[in-house]
Amino acid sequence: MRNLTMLTDLYQMTMMNGYINAGITDRIAVFDLFYRQNPGGSAFAVAAGLEQVVDYIKNLHFDPEDIDYLRSLHLFDERFFDYLKDFRFTGELYAVPEGTVVFPYEPLIRIKAPLFEAQLIETAMLNIVNHQTLIATKASRIVRAAKGRTVLEFGSRRAQGTDGAITGARAAFIGGCKGTA
Repeated sequence: MRNLTMLTDLYQMTMMNGYINAGITDRIAVFDLFYRQNPGGSAFAVAAGLEQVVDYIKNLHFDPEDIDYLRSLHLFDERFFDYLKDFRFTGELYAVPEGTVVFPYEPLIRIKAPLFEAQLIETAMLNIVNHQTLIATKASRIVRAAKGRTVLEFGSRRAQGTDGAITGARAAFIGGCKGTA
């Protein structure tokens, strides 16, 4: 798994810097990842992306090049970079299993972690789970409409890059597709 630590909004970083200045980096935060509306008019969604979220969190770390880049922005205090040097996620993750039928406002993932850590992962988690849940849900709808006939996924032809193709095919399988092109 490649290092996706910098797959975050600058806003998350500035908030983390603010937590250092306020002295609340270690305050425990709990947040739920959920959605507000079912995708595509569906009556439900199919949760997907948990495996990639776990890999992402397990591999979180700032490379020296990441810290150098952030330092070049002249937005952060030196204490911020001290935190980043040894950064690892120490929090807890609770989630519904992939393939679970879920509904609006139902937590798909719950994070309990020090505020500094919890802030960082929001953007990437939303990216990973929203994309894969959308595809798994659409695949589920198509599989149901096929009424027992085999459904295959051909999304790599139009996916947003190779990552989108691979995670999309995986999500389509979770949603019930039998294979991929």
